[in-house]
Amino acid sequence: MIEVFAAIIGASIGVAGVSAAGFNKRNSESREAIIKLTAGVEAIASKLEDLHQDMKAEKVQASMDRREIYERLNEHGNRLVALENGKARI
Repeated sequence: MIEVFAAIIGASIGVAGVSAAGFNKRNSESREAIIKLTAGVEAIASKLEDLHQDMKAEKVQASMDRREIYERLNEHGNRLVALENGKARI
């Protein structure tokens, strides 16, 4: 009878050991996956930040370009008005 209990206890310890080893392996793999995913998310975040900065710079440049274009159009409009007024007098 003691041999049966010893065999059951021995088998239980063996199964527990194998389960613990499998759990540790899965835990280690999960930890590595989390580290890889975190690094990937950080890389994407930095790329998005760079893109955002580029878009802000382009927006400022586009605003300056539009301002310059409208200033030139206004200047040319004023010249046309002056020419038309000069021809009307003649």
